[in-house]
Amino acid sequence: MIADSVELMGRAYLFDAMIALVGCDKTIPGAAMGLIRLNIPSMVLYGGSIMPGQWQGHEVTIRHVFEAIGAAAAGRITDADLTELENVACPGAGACGGQYTANTMATVMECIGLSPAGSASVPAIDPRKGDVGIHCGKLMLDILRQDIKPGDILTRQSFNNAIASVASTGGSTNAVLHLLAMAHEAGIALSIDDIDTISARTPVYVDLMPGGRFTAVEVDRAGGIPVIMQRLLEAQLLDGTARTISGQTLAEAASTAVATAGQEVIRPLGAPLKPTGGLMILRGRLAEEGAVIKVAGTERMHHRGPARVFDAEEEAMQAVTAGQIQPGDVVVIRYEGPRGGPGMREMLGVTAAIVGEGLGNAVALLTDGRFSGATHGLMIGHIAPEAARGGPLALLEDGDEIEIDLENRRIDYHVDDTVMQARRAAWQAPPPRYTHGAFARYAALVSSASEGAVLKTPAIGE
Repeated sequence: MIADSVELMGRAYLFDAMIALVGCDKTIPGAAMGLIRLNIPSMVLYGGSIMPGQWQGHEVTIRHVFEAIGAAAAGRITDADLTELENVACPGAGACGGQYTANTMATVMECIGLSPAGSASVPAIDPRKGDVGIHCGKLMLDILRQDIKPGDILTRQSFNNAIASVASTGGSTNAVLHLLAMAHEAGIALSIDDIDTISARTPVYVDLMPGGRFTAVEVDRAGGIPVIMQRLLEAQLLDGTARTISGQTLAEAASTAVATAGQEVIRPLGAPLKPTGGLMILRGRLAEEGAVIKVAGTERMHHRGPARVFDAEEEAMQAVTAGQIQPGDVVVIRYEGPRGGPGMREMLGVTAAIVGEGLGNAVALLTDGRFSGATHGLMIGHIAPEAARGGPLALLEDGDEIEIDLENRRIDYHVDDTVMQARRAAWQAPPPRYTHGAFARYAALVSSASEGAVLKTPAIGE
């Protein structure tokens, strides 16, 4: 819907050029998709990250509030503690402060070339943000004069660069959906398996929440996103010849960056936090088309346990906060996929409550929905085919044995085939949650999460 809005405004006003101002999460890839469709001289300009809050001597973000809800429900902190944390966690303007979806996609936009280098990491309330705006306004006139368009810079190499930036910063699983969707708009072949291949060869060099120690503001203090580019270029993990919207190559755009002396957030070459990237694609009996996990936020490589099945996010949240989830359980939340949701609601409330309850290292969670970039732990999303399309997730019952094997990139159920065949014969798709309006049209047209949950365009007369 964001992409449609950008496209419609661009066409209705016959803009010669456009700067798309973006803030939280979905506005960033949505705006990029709209600009790709328009293919006029344009750029994405990010509003910036929120500053971290301070609570009991350490930095906190919105993620800590969601986790504290679970902790309060379990009696691990008081309601007064929760209220105090809520009051300080979001001290001003800006997008959520870790390497969550907004800051992940802001990093992507610089590394893919659609945002000017150095523009995204300046925090929202920093006085330098005004200077960024002035610079981008002047640059936009140059871009217009040179007639540099998204179609001139977006290649498979630029998408590979973007994927590497997500993997190396421990970024959000939502980047998988967004990059697949952007590639679809650009007419560039990209699959979830390509993302897995690039992540597997890309070490984690940036120590950011939720899997690491620092907020996204620390990237700015360390020298900005171009320093991350420099590190990945030094490691030969980026193609420095890729063009950017400014007319420079990626290597040229990063060349003037200077890392702050003594900074710890961006690790030196040869000393990564982890040898492989933060994203992993799983397949198996339960996810024939694939599923996504952020391994930057978990150390566990294997889990096997009984399924606890819920047909909506609210049902699962109620069970978690009521203390009904036990160590070893595999929480299954289904009918929340692109068609079933519709629209893939994010499960931050549930995943954070599990962590807050103290079960983060003892419980796994599976869903055909999405996660927030703040989610961490053994949480697997985007399971495809989704339950609403009759995927195996729809056939699970409480107590079914589920096995997650990250070393072999598999997610399987251990239920006899004859039992599953009988369940499939008895299964009926649930009625759609919306029968008219935008949500109904979306559910009717949306593709699988494994394809980026893009909307299919029916043939004329279909």
